[in-house]
Amino acid sequence: MRHRSLLVLSIALTGALTVTACGSRGGSSGSSTASGLTVTIGVDAPLSGENSNTGLGIEYGVKIAVDDANANHLVPGVTFAVKALDDQAQPATGQQNATALVADSSVLGVVGPLNSGVAQSMQQVFSAANLVEISPSNTNPQLTQGPNWASGQKVRPYKTYFRTATTDALQGAFAAQYASGIGKKKAFVVDDKQTYGAGLASIFKDSFQKDGGSIAGTDHVNTGDKDFSTLVTKIKSSGADLLYYGGQYDESSLLTKQLKAAGANIPLMGGDGMYATTYISTAGQAAEGDYATAVGVPVDTLATAKDFIAKYKSANYPGDYGSYGGYSYDAATAIIKSVGSVLSANGGKISSDTRSKVVDAVQKVDFDGIAGHVSFDQYGDTTNKQLTVYQVTGGKWVSVKTGTYNG
Repeated sequence: MRHRSLLVLSIALTGALTVTACGSRGGSSGSSTASGLTVTIGVDAPLSGENSNTGLGIEYGVKIAVDDANANHLVPGVTFAVKALDDQAQPATGQQNATALVADSSVLGVVGPLNSGVAQSMQQVFSAANLVEISPSNTNPQLTQGPNWASGQKVRPYKTYFRTATTDALQGAFAAQYASGIGKKKAFVVDDKQTYGAGLASIFKDSFQKDGGSIAGTDHVNTGDKDFSTLVTKIKSSGADLLYYGGQYDESSLLTKQLKAAGANIPLMGGDGMYATTYISTAGQAAEGDYATAVGVPVDTLATAKDFIAKYKSANYPGDYGSYGGYSYDAATAIIKSVGSVLSANGGKISSDTRSKVVDAVQKVDFDGIAGHVSFDQYGDTTNKQLTVYQVTGGKWVSVKTGTYNG
């Protein structure tokens, strides 16, 4: 793990800025000049462990955005730096990271986390400190619309929380609509009991039935499980023509492999937690024909993302930029632009209410990002509602449908 020096700004009682140094992982180191400030963009994601391939894509998506902002002098007089913390996909660790980022007075915005369950543990910490947080990947609806969103009682819990990814309310229904459209009649639904996976599976189940399909059975697994023999037998005997899985690629890649080995040649379908190259490399030939939905459109097809992809590849950055790298770049850019507008209105100075003003500025952002248009509704949700269905074909994820859910 590389460590680089980051500059931490602390605001003295007189309003002057003092500069101290600390060590942290990743990102641009930045430097202070006589007339400049260093502002840090925090990142929280799983940078080690089974979800790290996706988490690293988030970290380096932010790094490229910060490097571009510095190179183009997007905010005159300000050098941006990155402080990336590893939550290992654990809510408790995410909460600790949130506390650490809040304590660093140079941090004026945070990108992350990857997992909805981790986000639940962080939201209150950031809210209490008026520190803006933009997730490029959280999709659980209650994070922005409250626990009673499904009944139409939408209440935004935290004004500091935003996301550039659309929600499972659309993703699960979009998947169900596609499954029905290709003739699937009977689905077996499994989830990993986590906030993201269970929520997504529930939405798919309800939507699939509304579209005329039937549910052959339901079950749950635990994160970290490796042996799915009992579950495979249950799925195989159910007569299902589709297995829908709510969760991450770690378990689903093993489940599809064991399912196909047992002779149940039905596709496994899941959400964006499955959409990663690791799913295919782990499942091997068994992944052929499986489906995953993901937010947005394939970043490789966007002319606006060509420069980003070229920089990512030329730097040989680790991780998967295809899942959320573009949304991470856009999230960081939204923070950077907001910092710029707030400092410009305050004579280029940081004050005690700068963080809260950045939150207000993010709410008003409106620009074309590399992965789509960036703006937020009254709940902090992205106004970009596009989704894509991918299928594993020839050992690669191939887009088979892009659009918005029309319920």
